[in-house]
Amino acid sequence: MIAILDYGAGNLRSVQLAFERLSAPTFVTRSAEDAMAADGLILPGVGAFADAMTALQNSGLLPALEHARDSGQPLLGICLGMQALFDGSEEGEGVRGLGFVPGYVRRLPDVDGLKIPHMGWNDIRAEKDSPLLRDLPDEPYVYFVHSYACFADRAEDVLTTTEYGVHFCSSVQRGHIFGTQFHPEKSGKVGEQILKNYLSFVEKGGR
Repeated sequence: MIAILDYGAGNLRSVQLAFERLSAPTFVTRSAEDAMAADGLILPGVGAFADAMTALQNSGLLPALEHARDSGQPLLGICLGMQALFDGSEEGEGVRGLGFVPGYVRRLPDVDGLKIPHMGWNDIRAEKDSPLLRDLPDEPYVYFVHSYACFADRAEDVLTTTEYGVHFCSSVQRGHIFGTQFHPEKSGKVGEQILKNYLSFVEKGGR
């Protein structure tokens, strides 16, 4: 069973529908206790970093995320949910992120011809092997909506990269913790395969 964390800053329904299309059992929860009992967690997110971190602090769900970090329970952060995994963001100076992945979130640069936010389809390039990337096409395209991007301190945490005015980290993996800047639930067959891969990782007990 997959728990989708409801802390007031996530597009819960579209994520839940994507898993329903895969016949995967999920539930949306505001209970840390229920989340800890799940096989895997999804941390969705839309909006501003500082607001999301405040909502997360006030939600009572932080113990569930810390439990996932320490226990090996698989965790997938999506969009702002991935950014929350990092140490902090320019979008909320002085506001601490979860710190699960060392690094920082910075605004995409203003470059002639490129619109901010980065909205639409773009490719992802694998930087290492991962269960999350199994059986993807040679040139996978996924759907992005963001103005800020993640920059990991450690190359070994970078799962895929994407180019949009700057070379940024479009997904991460640190052990059993994953994050995608793009929206797999809106990324067609490629996104569907990524979610299938996450489910398989969960079913195998985080391997």
